[in-house]
Amino acid sequence: MTTDSERHAQKMAKKKAARDKIMATKTDEKGLIIVHTGKGKGKSSAAFGMIFRCIAHDMPCAVVQFIKGGMSTGERDLITRHFSDKCAFHTMGEGFTWETQDRDRDVEMARAAWEKSKELIRDPKNRMVLLDEINIALRYDYIPIDEVVDFLVNEKPEMTHVVLTGRNAKDELIEVADLVTEMELVKHPFRSGIKAQIGVEF
Repeated sequence: MTTDSERHAQKMAKKKAARDKIMATKTDEKGLIIVHTGKGKGKSSAAFGMIFRCIAHDMPCAVVQFIKGGMSTGERDLITRHFSDKCAFHTMGEGFTWETQDRDRDVEMARAAWEKSKELIRDPKNRMVLLDEINIALRYDYIPIDEVVDFLVNEKPEMTHVVLTGRNAKDELIEVADLVTEMELVKHPFRSGIKAQIGVEF
């Protein structure tokens, strides 16, 4: 009589064989366009997880922050203190749009951040470039979406990964992306009167 353990082993063996067959067809490598969007928390956190993976593998990488200004964040402090030789970090924004209340200045800063982004992406030594909160700049039309899409499609080096974060990603960006993750908001402490906390949000 077949035991539960034996049935489980047989089932898993079949699953492994099917999985191995699928994996054998996945042989290509390329630099990916990766989008993290949605109303849920974790877009930048997940992107920084990939940046830290690159650092751990001695892969040069870079970060451009489009919105966050002078506020100290754990990831920026850790990278600039300990890993600046592996990861160039550029905080180009001056805060959220409702804080600056100066559209012309916001556009100017977003354009400068985009120019820095293109420079870093074009540099073949960078294996990954994170454009943190660029989707906010695109949402408010501080940077033309067509320009960003055209650059990513036609100028991004073949093996460079580019990660773009922020809610409300434009359809045009989603269309050309290789990997899109939408963070869904199910529950958030902010709605219960709890402020952003160190170690969780920054």
